[in-house]
Amino acid sequence: MTGLLDGVRVIEFSEIIAGPWGGMMLADLGADVIKVEPLTGEPWRHQLPFAPAESRWFISANRGKRDVAVDLRSAEGQRLVHRLVETADVAIVNYRPGTPADLAIDYDTLSRINPRLVYVEATAFGRRGPNAHRPGYDLIVQATTGLLSTDGKRSDAGVPAPMSPPVADYGTGYTVAWAVCAGLFSRERTGRGVKIEASLLAVALGMLSYGFMELPDLATPDAVERVRATWRGGASKVDVERHHVEELAKAAAVNAYYRCYETSDSLIAVAALSDPLRRKFLGVVGLEDPRIADPELATGRAGAEAGVVLVAMAEIRMRERTTQEWLADFDAAGVPAGPVNTVFELIDDAQVQANELVLEQDHPAAGRVRAAGPVLRVLGQDPVAPRPAPLLGEHADEVLAELGYAPDEVEGLRSAGVIR
Repeated sequence: MTGLLDGVRVIEFSEIIAGPWGGMMLADLGADVIKVEPLTGEPWRHQLPFAPAESRWFISANRGKRDVAVDLRSAEGQRLVHRLVETADVAIVNYRPGTPADLAIDYDTLSRINPRLVYVEATAFGRRGPNAHRPGYDLIVQATTGLLSTDGKRSDAGVPAPMSPPVADYGTGYTVAWAVCAGLFSRERTGRGVKIEASLLAVALGMLSYGFMELPDLATPDAVERVRATWRGGASKVDVERHHVEELAKAAAVNAYYRCYETSDSLIAVAALSDPLRRKFLGVVGLEDPRIADPELATGRAGAEAGVVLVAMAEIRMRERTTQEWLADFDAAGVPAGPVNTVFELIDDAQVQANELVLEQDHPAAGRVRAAGPVLRVLGQDPVAPRPAPLLGEHADEVLAELGYAPDEVEGLRSAGVIR
């Protein structure tokens, strides 16, 4: 059976979930997706592997693809990939800003090689703004955009728990596939390639939709404080022994490296999903994890107990400093982290504003409205300003006129109750 994208070649430079998921959606539609990985494989291959460089996590996001492992930091590896790009229709890239240029897979480089290339880039926080440099996993974006504040899951101490599944990652994957299809359609009309930017930040804000929208009296400081108060309710110093007893039964879910923590003034989310990142996290917080030195401890009761103790000690340590103090050290070490915000705070956030993710419109009933804007950004084009949400039946006259109805016919339909 021929797929809808049969004959389309996609080169995928991506890791973990968002980019790979988008590539998999395209492979499901018949595209020839060639995944380019580091020589040791991307981190998701090594997340609880059941065989060398094979894990359920990786397999679940990469079906239907072909794979090449290339050293993109070598000149010969870059030449090889550039030859591959000459044959491609699409490139998908999801690294933090700066990395593609270091690997010679940035848009400027690849579009010179293949001017018809549709280049879709997914980042965590967008390419502009004070947080563009930050690495970002789903949890960090859940926290910074206020998604965590909408889910309702809390620990006994009132700390938000990560949403499962990772909705910002998967949502961005679908967005990447959508962007590729739009880019291919544009190329059919213009003959030219295009660069399209997506981000977990934009997708998460789009998911929040009505919650992100600013209407009079909705995003007041009092409203923000009421949400934060629900997080703080019942929070207290952790009793390590009590924590140990209560949590041991749930030890498989104990993970000090991917969770939210209470700090001395608010909350912070941390997402260290590889051994190098975990070591950096431990270095910043000044703790040790015996399971890293002895991998045999990673399973069984001893490993579960070590995980429980590490979580409890990390919770205590994280309360010793402010969120911004921890963020500064995590940023310096390259550990993915971010504050836990309410959605109300995001409208005026510098990162959101820098990436032009707020849309201002005049609505005929609501007045001046600020809301989450378009998720995708096309290089060289200003974001399209969509119409505000329509009133009921607002455009009946103009739509029917386009269909050839005369004004008296439209009025006849309206009088008969056929249209409003």
